[in-house]
Amino acid sequence: MNTNDQKVQIVVADPSALGLFGLAMVTLVASSQKLAWTTGLSFVIPWAIFLGSIAQMMACVYDFKHNNLFGATVFGAYGLFWAGVAVSWLIKMGAFGAALAAAVDVKQLGVAFLGYLIFSLFGTIAAMETNKVIFSIMVLIDILLGALTLDALGLGGHWAHGLAAWTELVIAALGFYASGATFLNKWFGKQFLPLGKPFGIFK
Repeated sequence: MNTNDQKVQIVVADPSALGLFGLAMVTLVASSQKLAWTTGLSFVIPWAIFLGSIAQMMACVYDFKHNNLFGATVFGAYGLFWAGVAVSWLIKMGAFGAALAAAVDVKQLGVAFLGYLIFSLFGTIAAMETNKVIFSIMVLIDILLGALTLDALGLGGHWAHGLAAWTELVIAALGFYASGATFLNKWFGKQFLPLGKPFGIFK
């Protein structure tokens, strides 16, 4: 081994504030459509791609560099989720041709939502050792995915759609708070806004 070998460590900032901002923005815009405050999906898609997907994927990559398994896995999974949702919307709207649009089976989206619900339940357990705001967001994501699953499978009736809409709006509000608190706490090097301590059950 060459004694002159050196290890270079590149220090990167905590990307959580950016990832949480991306989550907050996309759920805010998407909930406005579900609640009929706005109409159509055309202007939801860019936010799904750039904030819901790309911003969270950036946070995922840098959380891997931080050796933050929770942040990397969750941001990565939800970043890919919004990319998948955006492409699904584009297919349904005919962006990739009439044949694909005509062959859409919304129940397949419901199956995908169910898969994400299963993943999110594991993430929620892990979130108990992050902070209480993140844990609350994860619980609400579980409810959102459950409602979306029922709605897409045609099992929930109108109440499932309404539950998804309002849950998504609350996720946005908590996401903005978590993003702002993380940003300010890191920037000032102290607790500027509280996020709540971990439950400390498993660690």
